[in-house]
Amino acid sequence: MKRFLLLMIVFGLGGSLTLVCCKSKSAVVGATEKTTHLKASKIIENYNNNKINFSTLYIKSNVQYSDGNQTQNVTAEIKIKKDEQILISIRFLGITMAKALITPTAVNYYEKINGSYFEGNFSMLSQWLGTDLDFNKIQNMLLGQVIDDLKKEKFTESVDNQTYRLDNALENNTKKSFYFDANKFFVQKQEITQTIEARMIQVTYLNNVFYKEAILPSSVLIKTFQKGRKTEINLEYTTITFNEEFSFPYSVPNGYKRILIN
Repeated sequence: MKRFLLLMIVFGLGGSLTLVCCKSKSAVVGATEKTTHLKASKIIENYNNNKINFSTLYIKSNVQYSDGNQTQNVTAEIKIKKDEQILISIRFLGITMAKALITPTAVNYYEKINGSYFEGNFSMLSQWLGTDLDFNKIQNMLLGQVIDDLKKEKFTESVDNQTYRLDNALENNTKKSFYFDANKFFVQKQEITQTIEARMIQVTYLNNVFYKEAILPSSVLIKTFQKGRKTEINLEYTTITFNEEFSFPYSVPNGYKRILIN
């Protein structure tokens, strides 16, 4: 249960934004339509033309979690102040079971079931969860963006099932693959694999909704694999609003025990 709550708070809530009474308006490339070959630099340029312009974002979501041993259904409330902080609250039957406040330099969270809390940085958290994390990666997943800055690496390009695919060209332990819609260059899927550690994260995005502030995916399926262990998190968002003023209340209840990571 502890791992479930932590994954839900700081790892699993990345990627999907389902809007109330909205349908995807993104174009779909037909199965018989030929996709023109483009260089990696042009694919990245077209992807970066999809701008995101907002100051705050509020999301409410239904979330399903499964790891082979248990399945949990909860609701999540997410507040984002772009590039500054993310507040995530996990609720079950209307009761707040866990809350996290994430900034570029710190991760703070508490969970009610075990009466515990965590205060630390992304290095400590990544070591515990077994996957590399930072603030930008979590924020990018929430916005349906690629996890890393594509301009900082070299990629080889290909066309995969009417989709543009980029694979990092570096010969090292970490392998990355990014898939883009051939029409609007939205992210369809991203995979990051660390071969030595035998772990992978796969994030699949479905459909897109157009807003003046951003174009956001409507649903996401996050899968993590680590040494034979598989975790799936499926998100469906029910409410989303941009640029509202709201607070980021966070305080650890009295009597909770701090989690220490060696």
